Amino acid sequence: MKQSLQLKLGQHLAMTPQLQQAIRLLQLSTMELQSEVQDALDSNLMLEMEDDAQQGESFSAADGSSEVAHTPTTDGDDDVDVVPVDIPGELAVDTHWDDIYDNETSMGSVSGPAGNGLDMEFQRAASGSLQDLLLEQLNLVRLSETDRAIAVAITDAIDDDGYLAASLEELLESLIAQGVAVELDEVQAVLQQIQQLEPVGVGARDLSECLCIQLRQLPADTPARREGLELVGEYIDVLAARDYNQLMRLMRIEREDLQQAIGLIQTLHPRPGSLVSSGDAQYVIPDVFVRRNNGVWQVELNPDAFPKLRVNSHYASLIRRADNSTDNNTLKTHLQEARWFIKSLKSRSETLLKVATCIVQRQQGFLEHGEEAMKPMVLHDVAEAVSMHESTISRVTTNKYMHTPRGIYELKYFFSSHVFMKSGAECSSTAIRALLKKLIGAENPKRPLSDSKIATILSDQGINVARRTVAKYRESMAIPSSTDRKTLG
Repeated sequence: MKQSLQLKLGQHLAMTPQLQQAIRLLQLSTMELQSEVQDALDSNLMLEMEDDAQQGESFSAADGSSEVAHTPTTDGDDDVDVVPVDIPGELAVDTHWDDIYDNETSMGSVSGPAGNGLDMEFQRAASGSLQDLLLEQLNLVRLSETDRAIAVAITDAIDDDGYLAASLEELLESLIAQGVAVELDEVQAVLQQIQQLEPVGVGARDLSECLCIQLRQLPADTPARREGLELVGEYIDVLAARDYNQLMRLMRIEREDLQQAIGLIQTLHPRPGSLVSSGDAQYVIPDVFVRRNNGVWQVELNPDAFPKLRVNSHYASLIRRADNSTDNNTLKTHLQEARWFIKSLKSRSETLLKVATCIVQRQQGFLEHGEEAMKPMVLHDVAEAVSMHESTISRVTTNKYMHTPRGIYELKYFFSSHVFMKSGAECSSTAIRALLKKLIGAENPKRPLSDSKIATILSDQGINVARRTVAKYRESMAIPSSTDRKTLG
């Protein structure tokens, strides 16, 4: 084959580092963005947090607001007063640190009379597992070394729901393997002691025993306590099947007494361990605020959710144009990266505000009337309205939250599929779920609505929904079937 040189013209799409950075920042949540900003501040000397007392080349991502009528608004940040502290330049040789500075401000201090116990509360909140709670209570009980070893083994075998996940025989074998001389009746006795601890019902081996433990700890004069113990102790399977007629025959009680016993049982906790939260609370920081002002829905960014960055004017002034030294080139590189980062943050906030405004425009019915007025909307609808790609809309609505008068919702919540009505109009799946929940909430508990009956009612209202669709929506809302919803009252 003969070699030759040819000249061809072509076009191809290349993602610049700046575009890649903008896309990556766009899909970050608020917490992830704050971490990303902190990393940028640590690695780029040209970036710094904006100080209201100084002026410079800066950008506040929260300096954006919009209304559905596209009327700009202003927002301000609350200033934080910093109390100046006089620090002496030199201290005497025999001066102690405690004589100059207050111990209450140190991070490792133990709260004293003036500390209000904040450190102790923090330590107590940090250890919130069920096992830690049980061990703390066991430390207040006088136990022998053998009984304490048994108690620790039982505590380790209790799962997150509060149930004993191992049999007594398995616990006995484990203790003997550890060199603890113990009998089966001793393990049983220690287990009964643990079952008296908080939360009530912990250490049970099944649901029947868990409910019985909780009922026995109620006052003896509690109405329907005796019937409740008999019901969960002997006939819990019949109760699960909701065969109330058979229960009345077996227990030889009237319908009113059975209904009172079931009501008492429903006040108990089937999973007592879940009352003790072992994880840290996760807080949601809204990215967008939606308010109604003079009949107009106003959309603005949350100023606390977006960082305020600027270019450090001092370091930027050190750059010399004709200098090609290593230090000067490093400063130029950091300056360019800082400007790119600030521009990407600005683009992120503008895109988020534009998309949120479009969502509010289309879902004003939901904001004013609730879920039943939710309109069907998909990513393509918003992308076409704001002249962006669907992938961009998907990124900007992921893990972003909107604070509305009806609550805080993820932006993804406002997107839903549609179902055609008999009139030819469209109805969103969110509105259908709201109607389904409303119908079930108003049903007769003695004769709950079946999925077929609900589908028929919706069809009479002009909404064509199959029975399987109703069942799917009902299960997605964790609503039991009509058989499980049936009650005596």
